[in-house]
Amino acid sequence: MRILPLQATYPNFNYITSPDSFFGNVKEEFREYRESGFFNKSPNKSIYIYQIQTERRFYTGIIACLNINDYFEGKLKKHENTLAPKEQQQMHLLLHRNAMVKPVLSTFPDTPGITKILNDYSANTNHFFSASFEKGNEKHIFWEISDPSQIESIQQIFRSEVPASYIADGHHRTSVTALLHQRKNVIPEKQPFDRLLCAFFPVSQLEVFDYNRIVRGLDEITPASFMAQLSRLFKIKPLKSGRKPTHKHEIILYVQHGWYRLKWKKSILRKFNQSGPLLDASMLDSMVLNKILGIEDVRNDERLSYVEGVSGLADFKSKVIRHEHNVGFLLYPVFTDDIIAISDRQEVMPPKSTWFEPRMKNGLIVYEW
Repeated sequence: MRILPLQATYPNFNYITSPDSFFGNVKEEFREYRESGFFNKSPNKSIYIYQIQTERRFYTGIIACLNINDYFEGKLKKHENTLAPKEQQQMHLLLHRNAMVKPVLSTFPDTPGITKILNDYSANTNHFFSASFEKGNEKHIFWEISDPSQIESIQQIFRSEVPASYIADGHHRTSVTALLHQRKNVIPEKQPFDRLLCAFFPVSQLEVFDYNRIVRGLDEITPASFMAQLSRLFKIKPLKSGRKPTHKHEIILYVQHGWYRLKWKKSILRKFNQSGPLLDASMLDSMVLNKILGIEDVRNDERLSYVEGVSGLADFKSKVIRHEHNVGFLLYPVFTDDIIAISDRQEVMPPKSTWFEPRMKNGLIVYEW
């Protein structure tokens, strides 16, 4: 992969009294904040080591720009389709700001050379700047690598040892940047959008959590009929209390104040069996949400909502019981190997199949065109 240093724009902490408030608004207010002096511009073209410290663990990766041609050539791979309305919104923001205020989060198989650089810099070098956030009790730390020989060394490792990277978060930012690059002759006053701001985290530095579903689906079907139809697809076992699934192909159902373990019948698994990964989300969308509950478009149906797994079981339950006709499904997290395999096959997953950690903040490192 062809990564490139950038002349980063970064926050002027002399004027920031509340990081949580400031960085929570910067997505929409970057241009105004920039004009008011809330940001500085580095004199150097650099690559950055980026570490996110949470109460649970540390995550360490590299921030750099990626040659957009690597995306066109299939070296930056996607696992989900984009939506036209979200692309339109993202295009408006990019053109208004003339900047990317948040890197595309991507991952790649662990590489010894990259691991050594990450460990050495985070342990033995003074950081460039850091920001602490009350929400989540997080600290975000940046180290700047501006020495040309060190930059070249990192670039060489990516060229020779990282043939591809996989988008974890940022599909719409990526697709819109690529689209603007293709239309550069239509908007000549703008730069050619030939670079994409990316945060590269090795697989070991990324976590995949469950993304769960809540459906207002019992308006026109009784709970008894719903459970009877589920019994054709699953082996069903009542549970005394709620819990998360413990393995793939197990789903936990919460309906009418009761918890149930659902395990796909072998006949259903055989029906969906293919050469690629077999995803619970895909089967649930097809066999339950569509055929039983009448959800034809999981991207746009207002009866369907999603709850990230990191929010916890109590939060999930509280959202299910907000409406008497709601049904909740807890899914097991998708394996990273499955995500990579799907991306390599140029296939896509159902929307909201994965929740990735760490979560990055807008406005900490900005790339201006």
